[in-house]
Amino acid sequence: MSFLDYTFFQYALVGLVIISIAGSMIGTYITTRRMVSITGGITHACFGGLGLGYFLGISPVITAAVFAVASALGIESLSTRYRVREDSAIAVVWSLGMAVGILFVFLTPGYVPELNSFLFGNVLTISSIDLMAFAIYTAVTALFLACFRKVVVACAFDCDFARVAGLPVRWVNSIMTAVVAVGIVLTIRLIGIMLLISILTVPVIVAEIWCRRFISIMAMAAAVGVVSSAGGLFLATVVDVPCSAMIVLLQIGVYLLSRVAFSLMIRRNMQ
Repeated sequence: MSFLDYTFFQYALVGLVIISIAGSMIGTYITTRRMVSITGGITHACFGGLGLGYFLGISPVITAAVFAVASALGIESLSTRYRVREDSAIAVVWSLGMAVGILFVFLTPGYVPELNSFLFGNVLTISSIDLMAFAIYTAVTALFLACFRKVVVACAFDCDFARVAGLPVRWVNSIMTAVVAVGIVLTIRLIGIMLLISILTVPVIVAEIWCRRFISIMAMAAAVGVVSSAGGLFLATVVDVPCSAMIVLLQIGVYLLSRVAFSLMIRRNMQ
């Protein structure tokens, strides 16, 4: 029987396609703004929300989303308003989130069975509700970028120029930072905290090898993300290894091949 005959496999495949498209949008923004390290801080700060959710007996996704948005806006505020070095602000939020998460997981009675899925990811556990949440998030993000594309691009590439031009830099950066935070929370269930940064950045840096325009990078990153995620899912199912690890390894392989192919093309053109 084909893998596609199974409902959970269909959900996993559709979920990877949707989140790859969403990941290309927010991934292009965070890579252009050079805020990948901030994404790492937000990702690990989510652990505090997960621990609090389990301790209170409510949805850990909701509490993780609150922690993610709060930590994202906190880093943004510390680095811009209070002139704290960005790496220092990230370190504070990163360590605080992990410490709070470990504390509440320890205080939660019994064993937390779903914690590993947030740490390492489990694509095959995606439900129809998850798919709906991913689809709504992706549609809202795409609509926002379509309406404010020029402003977002200006703020992403050169905040100083955008500020001099009279653009609402602080509001745009705050909104996009919150969008990134929500995207991180929704993606945790797919590949886990440990591997999340790769799926948001690797397809984008592959696209940057071949493209220069913001929209072109976003489109190619989406294509790379969809193909590598779907390919990783099929390979992981056949070989019987964790899907998240296989997806990231495949994306890294695509990046290395692209880098080699681009170098060979440059050498050939120079001859």
